Amino acid sequence: MTRATARMIGDRLHLQDGPIDLIIGAEGSPEARLAAFASATQRFATILDELCSELPLLRSGARAESPPSGSVAHAMWRAVLPYAADTFITPMAAVAGAVADEILRALLAPGGLTRAYVNNGGDIALHLSPGTSWRIGLVDRPDRPSLFAATEIAAADPVRGIATSGWRGRSFSLGIADAVTVLAADAATADAAATVVANAVDLPGHPAVMRIPATDLQPDSDLGSRPVTRAVSPLSREDVRRALDSGRLTAESLASQGRLTAVSLHLAGETLVVGSKMSEVLLSSMNV
Repeated sequence: MTRATARMIGDRLHLQDGPIDLIIGAEGSPEARLAAFASATQRFATILDELCSELPLLRSGARAESPPSGSVAHAMWRAVLPYAADTFITPMAAVAGAVADEILRALLAPGGLTRAYVNNGGDIALHLSPGTSWRIGLVDRPDRPSLFAATEIAAADPVRGIATSGWRGRSFSLGIADAVTVLAADAATADAAATVVANAVDLPGHPAVMRIPATDLQPDSDLGSRPVTRAVSPLSREDVRRALDSGRLTAESLASQGRLTAVSLHLAGETLVVGSKMSEVLLSSMNV
């Protein structure tokens, strides 16, 4: 029995299968769009089963000697592996971005599109032909999304992926960031980096932060019994800036290693940015 569903919402394609929910936009001739959407739909129907077949490995700490075999699973593993020596991280940290990248590849396979995107719950894979751009809106709290700023991603920019992580999002976080948004070379890379930076925005042991074991919320969580953030009481401005500075140091390190292009960090109404592209975001925030 086929679980995956596909339907048009205006001129966009909506694909859904279990927890995977995608919105896809594409520009090109009617024939090119039709072929692209058919290709994406066909590939999408197989992804969830492929991931489930390797789920125990994908929920385990990433190890260089244990690569998964599926194309999406391998992309997830490849995106998180650079962090595995320094911190516990599983390939699931990049699942949303890797799925978006894979469906974008299927979307582009027939050819003829000038611009396209695959949005997987806010983690976005982009296609831009020369001379084109996408205007991207940013939110500072995923639980009550409203645009606070926007940036223009041009074809010449080294950015084809956007991802957001934080304790208020749909996934668990070890840190206290309301939202960390990363721009990177692809969506899987952005997804992994956003997870790591969001975890670093933290105040370990602070009494205002309530944490509980991840398995208390989701028995099969890949984070096991590690404490995840469930609530953050009001913080002093000094505490907010200290937490953001901790995330900034991690973001700057990742930027210097080429793992991200730019990042914005949000906590309790305060915003901190790393990278010139995100500085442009703030400059454009009055023109969203």
